[in-house]
Amino acid sequence: MQSQRTSYRKAIVWITIILLSAAGLPLPLQASGMPFAPGERLEYELRWENIPAGSAILEVHSPKTINGETAHHFVLTAQSNAFIDLFYKVRDRIDAFADLDMTCSVHYEKRQNEGRHKRNEVVVFDWETHEARYTNYGRSRPAIDLMAGSFDPLSAFYFSRTVGLDIGQRLERPITDGRRNVIGRLRVVAREKITLQNGVCYDTFRVEPELNQVGGVFKESKDARIHLWITADERRIPVRIKSKVVVGHFVGELVSVR
Repeated sequence: MQSQRTSYRKAIVWITIILLSAAGLPLPLQASGMPFAPGERLEYELRWENIPAGSAILEVHSPKTINGETAHHFVLTAQSNAFIDLFYKVRDRIDAFADLDMTCSVHYEKRQNEGRHKRNEVVVFDWETHEARYTNYGRSRPAIDLMAGSFDPLSAFYFSRTVGLDIGQRLERPITDGRRNVIGRLRVVAREKITLQNGVCYDTFRVEPELNQVGGVFKESKDARIHLWITADERRIPVRIKSKVVVGHFVGELVSVR
């Protein structure tokens, strides 16, 4: 029973991380139009092996003024379902803010509730000093230098949707969570037509993020991979996320678009 609890706990935690890792897709800005708008809502079903594990929702809220600057407001919520709650309850929320031209992040908040593990993180992006200042429940860490054009992990996902994709591309972008800087990288592997578990078909590009900057279960897993399928249209919506790691197969699939 203990091993089952450990597996379920790892399942919901890492499937959420898979979604967040995919949200860190780094792409250069090449288009002036935005493929998203306030009111957009993308809902995903999360599974470990073939066991339903929970859900994740990506939303675009109305712009908000942050430190005197009007910014896009992006929200990610993730939660385990009633069955997984019996073993390891997850209730997470991220609020990310990026400038209206989508050139960088301006603010980031993460409220993490996973079993006994809790965080209340705030990252202030100070572009006058080129520093990111991180606090967790009000306790601060030393500021870190910002690389030009840095995004938080969630804003990076929305930034990635502003450009087209092409097979063979290798792309990168600086990303930070306020504690460290990384250069996120990915490659566009193929163009594929896929059918989700709910029967809906999509024409997609399959992309593969690099995992050498990701620790935890990915570092422990030999030949770990994440694959992400993004619609090959102007909205560029991720419809499937799939990975195999040491604790099993993880899948997130789009079930609702609004």
